[in-house]
Amino acid sequence: MGQNTNLVDLSHLGLSNEELFQHVDHSDQESEKITAPRYSYWKSVFRVFFKKKINIVMLIIVGLLLFFTYAYPHMIEYDRFARIMDPDAKHLNPIKAFRYFGFSIHSILGTGASGEFTFDAVWNGSQISVSLAFIVALINMTIGIFLGSIWGFSKKFDLFMIEVYNIVGNVPYELLIAVLVLIFSPSFWTLIFALTITGWLGVAYFIRTQVIIIRDRDYNLASKCLGTRLIRIATKNILPFMTSVIVTYAALEIPAYIGMEVFLSYIGMGVSEMSLGKMISESQSAMTTPGWGFEFWSPVAVSAIISIVLFVIGQNLGDASDPRTHM
Repeated sequence: MGQNTNLVDLSHLGLSNEELFQHVDHSDQESEKITAPRYSYWKSVFRVFFKKKINIVMLIIVGLLLFFTYAYPHMIEYDRFARIMDPDAKHLNPIKAFRYFGFSIHSILGTGASGEFTFDAVWNGSQISVSLAFIVALINMTIGIFLGSIWGFSKKFDLFMIEVYNIVGNVPYELLIAVLVLIFSPSFWTLIFALTITGWLGVAYFIRTQVIIIRDRDYNLASKCLGTRLIRIATKNILPFMTSVIVTYAALEIPAYIGMEVFLSYIGMGVSEMSLGKMISESQSAMTTPGWGFEFWSPVAVSAIISIVLFVIGQNLGDASDPRTHM
């Protein structure tokens, strides 16, 4: 009534009602379907990661490093003191080692104070250092992520853990490690124990801070009101949003533990086995002796290369894990 209705006359088209109008069936299931392309988080992560050519190069380098770290020592018969009675085999630079032993992969870095091949010694040492770093990082990250996610979501647990963090966090980390190593004597597992007894606390505090940022979002409050258990909310609602942050943090942890092992072994508080740090410590006098430099700089270079490559890959993988880069 009172509205202007404009009708269109279609009779001039010469079409029947059946041709002009068609019944459309309605389906609730079909109407709920989304026509957007299917999204896979990890496929997107690897697509972004491998888009950078530098990551492919770094993965190749890591593959070579892992081969020489774990496979190569089992392919040779390494005995550090096999030629200790041969004075002519000691402290040889690569050129002299080629002349004395002939050209081989073993002698490309010369020989050390006991006549051992420096190349073989470096990779035996790297196996100890890298294994220790991976084990410590795995333990600290696992405990830290689990407790940190609960720490950030539970206010009662937060009150308790803050006090623990304030007390333990004020104790110098290196001093605590040194005391534990001196009490239990230097060894591989002693150093792992010393690095993990409180090492997870820093990881947990970092995760707690990240959790607090997202814990009060609507979907978490709704889950809590519906009676969802705290552990399930932390592991299902919170941690998946922190994948990129966790990967980036792990990228910093592993090289840091390699460097810490090298430093502690260098000052005599590390492992008793001949790791990279202990090699550097025992060959420091060779740094200033003409012609002996390869004994010192070889383990230094290998530890630096391993740390840098793992750091770069971890950082780039962390960036690729961020969903904002998947657009």
